[in-house]
Amino acid sequence: MTDLFTPYKLKGLELKNRIVLPPMCQYSVANKDGIANEWHHTHYVSRAVGGTGLIIIEMTDVEPDGRITDYDLGLWSDEQIPALALIVEDCHRYGAKVGIQIAHAGRKAEDAPVPVSSSPFPFNEQSKTPRELSTDEVKEMVEKFRLAARRAVQAGFDTIELHGAHGYLIHQFTSRLTNRRSDEYGKDLTKFGCEVIAAVKGEMPEDMPLILRISAQEYVEGGYDIEDSLKFSKVFKDAGVDMFHISAGGEGPITAAGRPGTHAAYQVPLARAIKEGLNVPVIAVGRLDDSALANAVIGNDAADLVAVGRGMLMNPYWALTAAVELHKETAIPRQYERGFSLFR
Repeated sequence: MTDLFTPYKLKGLELKNRIVLPPMCQYSVANKDGIANEWHHTHYVSRAVGGTGLIIIEMTDVEPDGRITDYDLGLWSDEQIPALALIVEDCHRYGAKVGIQIAHAGRKAEDAPVPVSSSPFPFNEQSKTPRELSTDEVKEMVEKFRLAARRAVQAGFDTIELHGAHGYLIHQFTSRLTNRRSDEYGKDLTKFGCEVIAAVKGEMPEDMPLILRISAQEYVEGGYDIEDSLKFSKVFKDAGVDMFHISAGGEGPITAAGRPGTHAAYQVPLARAIKEGLNVPVIAVGRLDDSALANAVIGNDAADLVAVGRGMLMNPYWALTAAVELHKETAIPRQYERGFSLFR
């Protein structure tokens, strides 16, 4: 029977368990240079010590004005590679595999003097109005994603995730709410995403899987639903995506008509729908901090991997604790064995 601690393999990515640290921005770059520092190293390596199978580094941006804030990580320069490579190397020492989420915030780039987007519509009344990218600039943006992927491969990452969710740039092109262009990128809402996928895949080793995070449901009036996301996800799968990371929302202020639930596992049905509808592996996320619940998501075949966000912010040893709670075998660092032996 498959459970949270059953190993998992996708192409050349081999994980010791099904537990994922999802990308969560730390907003902790010290000098606004996009370079990871001691905080990032400690944050990620401690989760590797804590038994996590797959660690996905937070949203890392393809250009300076693509950051949510000036304190986010970047991969627009070769100078940003060494610090990330050290994180990967040290996480590997403790049996974790490491991915990185490559992205552009688009209209949600708070510190950009003038943010850019698919179309010139601000995120909300307090946000800056973005400038619509020209057709040539869109093509240049694809190249920026490609070069960021090249640097990720040079840094030694085991997988790459593209951020196509939460109202960031790829999502802005995919959504009819934010893409009202008249050029080729408006006539086909998946064109930008497909070109980014192709560019990134061209830089990745053949056996390295590409993950795409999507918002499978928009929570605003006129937004798309799961039937729509099944359609565009199939296009992205055919373009080269190997696994989908299923989230929701982020496209604009939530309206009463589409308000999401707040209960545990509220997004798991979306993950199951994509998994079953496209016959593709998925990562589930969304209030899955309870180990028994996370284990049930895997055992019931609703998802292939489970991402634990806030639970792992609170407890870097969440995976080790889950193993004890579920009576599963996992390797505990010998330095910590006395502590965990109290519960065995």
